[in-house]
Amino acid sequence: MDPLYADGVDLAVVLITLLKVLVAFVFLLVATMFMVWFERKIIADMQHRIGPNRAGPWGILQTLADGTKLFFKEDLLPDKADRRVFRLAPVLAVVPAFLAFSIIPLGGNFTDGDGTVSIFGHRTFLQLADPPVGVLFFLAMSAIGVYGIMLAGWSSGSKYPLLGSVRASAQIVSYEAALGLSVAAVLLVTRTLSTNGIVAAQAGRFIVDWNLVVTGVVPAVIFLIAGTAELNRPPFDLVEAEQELVGGFNTEYSSIRFALFFLAEFMNTVTMSALIVTMFLGGPSGPVFGPEVLRSWFLPLFWFFLKLVLFLFAFVWFRGTLPRLRYDQLMDLGWKMLIPLALGWLLLLATIRVAQHEGWPVPIAMAIALVVLVGAFGLLNLSLRAARRNREHEAEVYV
Repeated sequence: MDPLYADGVDLAVVLITLLKVLVAFVFLLVATMFMVWFERKIIADMQHRIGPNRAGPWGILQTLADGTKLFFKEDLLPDKADRRVFRLAPVLAVVPAFLAFSIIPLGGNFTDGDGTVSIFGHRTFLQLADPPVGVLFFLAMSAIGVYGIMLAGWSSGSKYPLLGSVRASAQIVSYEAALGLSVAAVLLVTRTLSTNGIVAAQAGRFIVDWNLVVTGVVPAVIFLIAGTAELNRPPFDLVEAEQELVGGFNTEYSSIRFALFFLAEFMNTVTMSALIVTMFLGGPSGPVFGPEVLRSWFLPLFWFFLKLVLFLFAFVWFRGTLPRLRYDQLMDLGWKMLIPLALGWLLLLATIRVAQHEGWPVPIAMAIALVVLVGAFGLLNLSLRAARRNREHEAEVYV
């Protein structure tokens, strides 16, 4: 529990909470603006172009200029649209992104402290909220976020947005399972649902105690791939494939409502990157030294931002290098590869935990578990090949 609320709630506690809400909201908006500029600049470098260079130094105010332009554009409302749902959908896309970010620890000395900082004489966590079920809260917000996309496509009264929303629902269902199984691996080794507790569990030896190493890298890779699909970012951007669906779910939107969808996509990218850092790379934990203000404030924030930029660059790198998947490839990757791999790795980690708890020889237990998993994957591969041969045979007979 956040120590800010340990002695009850008074005016000072309320004001500090409102300050944290304001800072978190402003930080997320500024990070989103930076992310748009960052993506344009990096992809421009990859393609030997200049990128934004007019609005502000190095073009850093280009996102602000685009947002201002969109704000003053004409707001269109299709005749066949469901007016209430059409107006509500962009809000449902933006709000879950901010709520999910509210559980991310941004700083605090976890290496040789309890992760708290002092604000106006009150000890508190440097995060907006730390619910005991923080990870479940994130999963709930990621599931709710797809409602904005689904309702936007359904309420537009047009076939292309509707197809985009149908794709979104199938894609989220397909990759939510793999995402949840990779999160379960983290919960298994940290034994807590609190994001603050997850960071504290990784704050021992630098890198060695990170969940990236403790869980064996595989859950982190699965989380990154599934998270990219959850964000509808390339190479999983079939929801808004302009070559097929004009613009997908947001085809009929304009002005500020289109800007909200644009904002939600990049806001979700920042939130997902921050969550990956929290779950697998120790969050703000890292080497600290010097006076207390440096140990509790500046260095933890520096380590968090450094890790955050690393994953933001990874998302941009994916966009600049990977071609879009076909829809059957999208489904095959989610159902036939990521889910079995995430489930098998979770069972392997569970076997190791049981062996440690019961005093069994861990290498022998791991060897037996690996043999069982390899056999299971072999049987799965044989069944997939048999199903493929049957489909090819049926196609030949039909022709």
